[in-house]
Amino acid sequence: MSEGTNYIGLDLGEMSIRSALTDRAGEILEIGQQTIERKDPAVLSEQVIDIIRRLREKGRARGYDVRAIGVGVPGLVNPASRRVVASPNLPPLEHADLHEEIRRSSGLDIVFDNDANMAAYGELTCGSAVGMKNVIYVTIGTGIGAGLILDGKIYRGSLGYAGEFGHMTLDPDGLECACGNQGCLETIASGPNIVRRTRERLFRDRSSSLSALALPEKGEMTPEKIAMEALNGDDFSLMIIEQTGKWIGTAVANVINLLNLDMVVLGGGVMMAGDLLLHPIIQEAERRSFASPFNHCKIVAATLGGQAGVIGAAMLARDAT
Repeated sequence: MSEGTNYIGLDLGEMSIRSALTDRAGEILEIGQQTIERKDPAVLSEQVIDIIRRLREKGRARGYDVRAIGVGVPGLVNPASRRVVASPNLPPLEHADLHEEIRRSSGLDIVFDNDANMAAYGELTCGSAVGMKNVIYVTIGTGIGAGLILDGKIYRGSLGYAGEFGHMTLDPDGLECACGNQGCLETIASGPNIVRRTRERLFRDRSSSLSALALPEKGEMTPEKIAMEALNGDDFSLMIIEQTGKWIGTAVANVINLLNLDMVVLGGGVMMAGDLLLHPIIQEAERRSFASPFNHCKIVAATLGGQAGVIGAAMLARDAT
């Protein structure tokens, strides 16, 4: 493998940092994940720089070096200053000039973008959306984000902030969101809010105590446990997943009607529920979309899983530098 044909991709989340070293085709050569040590801007920057240094050392041990770095972050990125201007799920990013610190420490070209944009690019170049022109990638996890691909390119909008799918208002009288709005999709269908809705239903509905989720030995409730119980046939858990799918499907229908897409790609940790979540999303989207754009648009689960962000970040670094 020739020198200078490898790339680093980073995907920062609320709790952890995923990282990968890839070749030009997006094949992962080294991959890792670290818990964020402390939510302090200086400490976070040092941790990211250390991860990059270690990956470069591993690459050099194989006989090659890195050409560029892609970094995906959970928040709004100003494309001019390359700074994070809002990150409700990882606020320290708002107080660090992470792009400049990485550039200064590494001496490499850096591509800095929203994490959902990176994951969308990963699915476009190496995943389920290869060959598509107009795509939205939706990630459903601690938060809900989206990356838009229009005419084969990431669409960022006038200021670079397009794609805030999770902050689409679905319930005007709903809960207050971390963004300051009320009734965002994220307040209903994100991982923590799936857990919240489950707890509320368990508390008020006696029949729901029959669910395996009500058993003390199940321990802390998580979206993954709810999905697992649904996959195991627990009726209550299945109902929660189906309701979640209807909310997401409603939002998906709005985007299909608005943009006439080729494909909707659904990723993130909550999608471990698989077809139990995918099918109600599709059914609700069909019910609320115009027939022609719906029939044209494929709604599929992401194929790259948790690696979409790091692969997309590396591939955007490849293509943009």
